[in-house]
Amino acid sequence: MNNMLNAITRFVFILAVLAAVLAIFERLAYAMGYTLLRGTISGGRLLEISAILAIFVIALLLREIRDVLRAQR
Repeated sequence: MNNMLNAITRFVFILAVLAAVLAIFERLAYAMGYTLLRGTISGGRLLEISAILAIFVIALLLREIRDVLRAQR
């Protein structure tokens, strides 16, 4: 179970970072008059998704820390 949570945490963290990087590149491309996503989703929306995923990762990490602290008692 612990290994599965670690894998999920890492995967979701990578998704959050990729969404943030894509949002940055979309904004840079938009500043030059181009678009990467062709209007399907805005850069701001990608940053929102990235933040939500980051909060989810934080929650998973806090749960993991809680479990470790409970095991030490």
